[in-house]
Amino acid sequence: MFGKKAEVALELDNLEGRKTATFKDSSGKEVSLPVYTGNEDISGRLVVNMKRGKKIEHQGVKVELIGRIDITYERNQTSDFVSMSRELEPPGTINESATIPFSFNKVDKQFETYQGRFCKVRYIIKTTILRKNFSSNIVNEQEVSVLNTTNETEESTSIKMEVGIEECLHIEFEYNKHKYHLKDCILGKVNFLLVRIRIKYMEIAIIRRETIGAGAQATNENETVAKFEVMDGAPVRGEFIPIRVFLGAFDLTPTYYNVNNKFSVRHFLNLVLVDEEDRRYFKQQEIVLWRKDL
Repeated sequence: MFGKKAEVALELDNLEGRKTATFKDSSGKEVSLPVYTGNEDISGRLVVNMKRGKKIEHQGVKVELIGRIDITYERNQTSDFVSMSRELEPPGTINESATIPFSFNKVDKQFETYQGRFCKVRYIIKTTILRKNFSSNIVNEQEVSVLNTTNETEESTSIKMEVGIEECLHIEFEYNKHKYHLKDCILGKVNFLLVRIRIKYMEIAIIRRETIGAGAQATNENETVAKFEVMDGAPVRGEFIPIRVFLGAFDLTPTYYNVNNKFSVRHFLNLVLVDEEDRRYFKQQEIVLWRKDL
């Protein structure tokens, strides 16, 4: 909307039937964004509906595709890893309604849209009708999401580890593999080889770790995505406890390594045993998550 002179809107093509993904805006409100893949074209149009007898003098009309990383840890940091601009109209006058098409083709959108505890990756389509007075520019923005699927070809090996306390506790745990797609099921088991303490319960937590920065200056922030009990009561020597975790029930993202040299996202399975004196014994194991399909 632009006062009483015109109604201005940004519209994207082919939204009907397109998948959407839910994210939260800056106010915490959930919004559904259209999903594009990393190599997919993004096209649309700027629609200007002029009021009768009105006109808009401008210094040009442009559209931008912006890929942006926001880091909110300690202080707000914003950086753009994609910044493309297209001139739609040269300086002139708009005195009648118009539809101005635009398209961004073959743009590499390598990083997925991500919304974590302190890190965000966003994609924004922005149209601007430039005025002589910068503060009176007519701006429209539409946020979209980018999700990328992969084909996992590398063999995923099983995880088998032992943990214990000398002469008190010795357990062996095993997970069927170390790489899982986001709708996968983790299968595993815990074998109690020695039990001389009174175990009250056992639980597994999925931990998401954001690493902000790199090297000695890196900061790790952990978030518990899910936690559930897998055993209640004291086990005996030789007992097997099966583990089955359906990942599709949780709000998970793929593992991201070194997103534009700004942050990484990794995931861990945290196995925790709690005894009757509320002492906790745990073992953490990293897993790799990937997106199989949309």
